[in-house]
Amino acid sequence: MQQEKRTMSTATLLRRFLPYYKKYWKTVVFDLCCAALTTVAELILPMIVRAITGAAMTEEGIASLTTGYVVRIGVIYMIIRVIDALANYYMQSVGHIMGSKLETDMRTDIFHHLQQLSFSYYSSTKVGQIMSRITSDLFEVTEFSHHCPEEFLIAFVKMVASFVLLIRMNVPLTLMMFAVLPFMAYFAAVYSRKFRSAFKERNRQVGEINAQIEDSLLGIRVVKSFANEGVEEEKFDEGNQRYLHIKEVSYRYMAEFGTSTRIFEGIMYILVVVAGGIFIHNRTLTASDFTAYLLFANILLNSIRRIVDYAEQFQRGMTGIERFFEIMDAPEEIRDLPGARELKDVKGEVTFDNVAFHYGEDSDVLHHLSLKVAPGQSVALVGPSGSGKTTLCNLIPRFYDVTEGRILIDGEDIKSFTQKSLRQSIGMVQQDVYLFAGTVMDNILYGKPGATREKAEAAARMAGADGFISQLPQGYDTYVGERGVRLSGGQKQRISIARVFLKNPPILILDEATSALDNESEHLVQASLEKLAKGRTVFTIAHRLTTIRGADVIWVLTENGIEEMGSHKELMARGGLYARMYQMYTTDNGDLSESA
Repeated sequence: MQQEKRTMSTATLLRRFLPYYKKYWKTVVFDLCCAALTTVAELILPMIVRAITGAAMTEEGIASLTTGYVVRIGVIYMIIRVIDALANYYMQSVGHIMGSKLETDMRTDIFHHLQQLSFSYYSSTKVGQIMSRITSDLFEVTEFSHHCPEEFLIAFVKMVASFVLLIRMNVPLTLMMFAVLPFMAYFAAVYSRKFRSAFKERNRQVGEINAQIEDSLLGIRVVKSFANEGVEEEKFDEGNQRYLHIKEVSYRYMAEFGTSTRIFEGIMYILVVVAGGIFIHNRTLTASDFTAYLLFANILLNSIRRIVDYAEQFQRGMTGIERFFEIMDAPEEIRDLPGARELKDVKGEVTFDNVAFHYGEDSDVLHHLSLKVAPGQSVALVGPSGSGKTTLCNLIPRFYDVTEGRILIDGEDIKSFTQKSLRQSIGMVQQDVYLFAGTVMDNILYGKPGATREKAEAAARMAGADGFISQLPQGYDTYVGERGVRLSGGQKQRISIARVFLKNPPILILDEATSALDNESEHLVQASLEKLAKGRTVFTIAHRLTTIRGADVIWVLTENGIEEMGSHKELMARGGLYARMYQMYTTDNGDLSESA
């Protein structure tokens, strides 16, 4: 996983998060109005109780407490509670739905951004970590996005309204009550930082567990073949125990925070009871005002408890937002240049003009190569592992950008074209075939979404795949399983070739497409590839040297660059590196008939 970035400030995260509310500002405003209504409804009760209690303290007041008066107050309060109930319903339903919509928007944005990131990002980032961020992390954001505005508004209204109402009754007692709040705020700030750190570490560990589970389950055949179930269980248990330890720490923080809050709550109640009793004795506070103070103190403390309970949810949400923006901040290393245009009517000429490339801070993988491939020419790339064969081919569709120099198609720099049109003009068949979970037809149509079934079946026939597909239980509608697990290597490879036939690109890259197949499958796939290559500019990376004898030109790459270049016969006659490699390969495979 890439190194964890520095924790962003809460203010920074909120500033970047707020634009997501823009689409739903009307819902937010009405939701906050409902939150204010529920708060007002709660604050009215102590004032009603104070009025009734105050009236009951005198003979004249008792006379005013007629049945009609009390009933009117009851009706008014009932209407207020009905309004409160309706407002609460809106908050619980529409407010939560808004949070879910906002989560959906964020998930759409992050998935779109992930699609734009280059291979280099995925080579250093675990898929399990990414999955954790776009699922569980964003679920936390849903709750945060809905409750955060409400909780802050409710707490603000309660504190301000309570302060204004209480200070009119008794200034010293009010100041004593509210003097406790700054101390509570200080402890909240201290533990807020601790929560944030613990939750971030917890979410990171969830990603690690997801990555470990994914790795183990995708490699379950290897696990079982080596009888290493115990090894995998130990690895999982280590990560699981680490997660438990992190949660234990976070729960201790919560307990410490909750305990400190309860202590301050007790102090506030003691102040009201003791100081209030003294003020009553001194006749500077009436019994009805004292009752109102107790009720308002209870409202304040309930509000503080809600904030305490919400503190965990708040920090979970902030952690989710932070991890979301960490991915969104990952740079799109490969971008369309301003004014990039569509690549059309490709003839297939490919030119490498003084091309050099290196990964990050590593030394150059390719050193200032200058080569030209004519339209329709077949080029084979051979050489030892690590010589840059695959890297060179990955530069053509801009999976990586050259460090120096240019690559041109039909005489124009590939950077002047949009990535989509460039890659639509290039077909790739790789050794490691990836089939998506779905049917055979789904996977063939992936080569050209929107193509007709008839064209897909025609592509399968050209790839030599129609025969085995027709024998499958549901033919083209047979489910292939995750990563095509229900098919053999040769079958998967021919489906991948059918995809490229359907795509019909003018430039073709074959990256060791037959090296992992048995002899029979290799023969079938090779025949399909030869048919596919006709009339196209082809780059073939091969370890099986007998498969590239018919190439128009062979490039022999080493760490020093292009060591040799020529046809099979020319290179064999030269007796150089290629001839030695070929002799070694055919000798190891018991075939010397083609050594000349």
